[in-house]
Amino acid sequence: MPDTEKLKLIQEFMSLPNPGNEEYLKVGMDNWSDKIKTNSSIEEFARKYGEIKAVQSLLAAIFGNSPYLSHCLLSDPQFFIEILTDGPDDTLDRFYNKLEETLSPTSSMEQVMSILRGAKKQIALLTAITDISSVWPLEKITRTLADFASYAVEACFSQQLRSAHDKGDLLLPHPETPCLGSGLIVLGMGKLGAWELNYSSDIDLIVLFDSDLLNYTGRKSLGDCMVRMTRNLIKMMQERTADGYVFRTDLRLRPDPGATPIALSLAAAHTYYESQGQNWERAAMIKARPIAGDIHAGEEFIEFLKPFVWRKFLDFAAIADIQAIKSQIHAHKGFADISLDGHNIKIGRGGIREIEFFCQTQQLIEGGRNPALRSPSTMVTLQDLTDAGKTTDTVKEDLQNAYVFLRTLEHRLQMIHDEQTQLLPADTKSLNKLGVFMGYDNPDEFRDMLKTTLQTVKTHYDNLFKFEEETDGPSLRLVFTGSDDDPETLASLNSLGYEEPQRVNQLIREWHHGRYRCTRTVRAQQLLTKLVPTILEDLADNANPDAAFLRFDSFLKKLPSGVQLFSLFSAHPSLLKLVAKIMGMAPDLADRLAHNPLLLDGVISSDFMDPIPDKYELQQDLELMLSTARDFQDILDFSRRWLNDLKFRVGVQILHNIEHGSNLGATVAAGAALTRLAEVVLSSLLPRVEQELELKHGTVPNGSFAVIAAGKLGSREMTPRSDADLIFVFDAPSETTMTDGKKPIPAGLFYTRLSQRLINSLSALTGEGALYEVDMRLRPHGKSGPLALSLEGFEKYYRQDAWTWEHLALTRARAVAGDWECIEKADAALLRILSLPRDRAQISRDVQSMQNRLHKEHSSKPVWALKHHPGGIMDLEFICQFLKLVHGHNHPEVLSPNTIESIEALNKANILNQEDTQTLSDTMKFYLNLQGLIRLSLKDRIVTDAIPSPLKTALAAAVNCHDFKDLCDTVVKKQTLITALFSKVIKSE
Repeated sequence: MPDTEKLKLIQEFMSLPNPGNEEYLKVGMDNWSDKIKTNSSIEEFARKYGEIKAVQSLLAAIFGNSPYLSHCLLSDPQFFIEILTDGPDDTLDRFYNKLEETLSPTSSMEQVMSILRGAKKQIALLTAITDISSVWPLEKITRTLADFASYAVEACFSQQLRSAHDKGDLLLPHPETPCLGSGLIVLGMGKLGAWELNYSSDIDLIVLFDSDLLNYTGRKSLGDCMVRMTRNLIKMMQERTADGYVFRTDLRLRPDPGATPIALSLAAAHTYYESQGQNWERAAMIKARPIAGDIHAGEEFIEFLKPFVWRKFLDFAAIADIQAIKSQIHAHKGFADISLDGHNIKIGRGGIREIEFFCQTQQLIEGGRNPALRSPSTMVTLQDLTDAGKTTDTVKEDLQNAYVFLRTLEHRLQMIHDEQTQLLPADTKSLNKLGVFMGYDNPDEFRDMLKTTLQTVKTHYDNLFKFEEETDGPSLRLVFTGSDDDPETLASLNSLGYEEPQRVNQLIREWHHGRYRCTRTVRAQQLLTKLVPTILEDLADNANPDAAFLRFDSFLKKLPSGVQLFSLFSAHPSLLKLVAKIMGMAPDLADRLAHNPLLLDGVISSDFMDPIPDKYELQQDLELMLSTARDFQDILDFSRRWLNDLKFRVGVQILHNIEHGSNLGATVAAGAALTRLAEVVLSSLLPRVEQELELKHGTVPNGSFAVIAAGKLGSREMTPRSDADLIFVFDAPSETTMTDGKKPIPAGLFYTRLSQRLINSLSALTGEGALYEVDMRLRPHGKSGPLALSLEGFEKYYRQDAWTWEHLALTRARAVAGDWECIEKADAALLRILSLPRDRAQISRDVQSMQNRLHKEHSSKPVWALKHHPGGIMDLEFICQFLKLVHGHNHPEVLSPNTIESIEALNKANILNQEDTQTLSDTMKFYLNLQGLIRLSLKDRIVTDAIPSPLKTALAAAVNCHDFKDLCDTVVKKQTLITALFSKVIKSE
């Protein structure tokens, strides 16, 4: 080409930005001068064209704005000269000709990597020059980048396929052109698929393989081979070497990326998109195209996807999912509104993503019936929407102009340091420099143009999605669609109180991908998508949101189906709130619900919050269930299922009553019901256990047996987590009386074995859990005593050998199950023991000694150790038990096992005045209700100031305190009152 023509071509570069950074410019020009001095071809170019203004302006535009482009130019100045002297189009043609000459399927992996990295720097310089000089339009620039990315992927896989063929792992139909007919499908997604690749973009790929076309002859499996090739592709494309890298490669748009290999069989992909594909994946597939590998097989797969992507019916459900993907850009931290400094021009308000969603949403809704609306190109789609009457010429022109401006700005931003960023500089000076690189020497003019562009996009977008602007919705946006973990969503989860947002995020993605039975249908996924924000907010309103979420996840895993329940949650938000409260505040109830999700059917019944039926009705209900048992194992399982389901109901009522109030308080009100349940279980289980034993040993002639309950079971103060304090007694002519069965044994041994079997039947773990932990430490002689004691021996022990603390414990005891005659005798014996005349002074000394020992043992515990702290539950019970022992002889009416009932009886007997009665009664209710919720929520942990605020609020509500501070003050006040009352009643002796 004559010099005059070449000169003419150079002079076409007239629209060039000025240098924005004088320091960059000086360094670049100095380095260019050094190149001139040391390279004859550069010296010749500088001599011929160096004084031409266009050349000077181009060098200044590059050196004065972009260190990365400066590096590309200075590392390969000959290529720079070629672009200027021969023009970009001819240079691009020769670029590919040279690659064809140097690259071969038989090249080594290292050779391919090196050649492609050098080529990437050349294509970066070429497209950058055509961009900043406005020689090529945006569409050609992005297509050139996309074409090179496709070429690079093809080159890598060609090398990998040929290498496998040469090793004997594959038999390729065309070894010289390895990808042809190979059955390896590489889909380009996103901007790569749409020929809209940006300057420093990742490339999104889906790698599939057709097992019917690939002839694998290796030792492992075809799947292993394809995964290994794909891993090598990633290495070849993105591993940074001394020559740089080619493209960062992202494979997360493949089906269910958390659970599938990076190369997936075609059959698996077919199954996924036919049964589990999501709306956001439909949107992603609009831009999908085969870019490498077996192009024909890839086109067949795209054809297969058409019914999935382009549905014939109006699919307005798709809008919600597409909006969910989009909503991540509006969340918080400055992205919700337009602000220039630090604004994200891709995902921020008014950004590129809004233009793309403007197109894709309407394509999903209308494209099934109108094939003209299926273009992957954003610019083309805007024109197609206008032609179809879906938008106006004005909107089209505004959005097309905005798209070109924002994509150009995106390129300039990325050219500076070759960074994949869309964030505008946060400081004014850097933003002004970027404006210069865009061709705006006046910062105000650049800002005005940028703000007007963003505002225009925002306005048109919001007009399309007017329904989205809901003023009453949550302030935080939570998005779990798409392929990326959205940083703003993670921030939202964290702000809600989740300490492991990544884990929560990943599990919700698994819900959406249908990995649980209850989320496999499209309808279930649609319902769950709408519910997720509410679920997360309700679960976050708990003491430990992460633990609550994991329990809810465990619950979902065990659901057989989801549509019915998710519909129920949608129709009854209060039910979802209740479930969230269970998950967060009642671990045991949550475990039960996860074990038996059908319990929720009962929750919505009209009588679920009604009081638990009386003992007779409960007995009939359990007997009916046990009558269907086939063997003793069934008896154990059925009794557990019956009890645990009802304990769940009572536990839910406790949580409900915390909010809705009751005269006694939530835990105290439930105590009688839980006690009835325990009594019914004991009464139903004992005769069946005895019957099993009698099959072998027969019965004890004229013998009878009774179960005495102590502790909370005896005092009718049980909680959902209470164990069973039991004492076993029997009445027989003699302990040596023999049973009348096939294998006779003495009565004492028979009732001991009966006791042991009853303990096992109560505490054994089956598939339905356990009934109760059994505590036998209150029996005569404690751990060293026999499990079952004759009534005579029982009464003798308490008259002659028992310590004062054992008599105190017996004040809460009563017979609850067994033979009626033995129950009556046991209760009579208890009354005689408790009515014995007492030495008040001695009892006082013994109680004080016990108190001192317990306080010393628990001296390090804080005020929230409600049981053992001075003035706590133990001290209050000491007061009541002391008074019952001292006055039981003359006033047997005060000997009620229930603490609150006995306090009232002591008042009626004029043993306690009204003020002390009120103090004891109110404090006992206060302690029991508070302790019940603490154990329900924290199990064995103690309350501290560090517990989350929702639990603090719930604890305060449980005992009618204004707030947590008021609750703390009240606890201390109550303990002080009880300590004073202890001194008044007991220490006065």
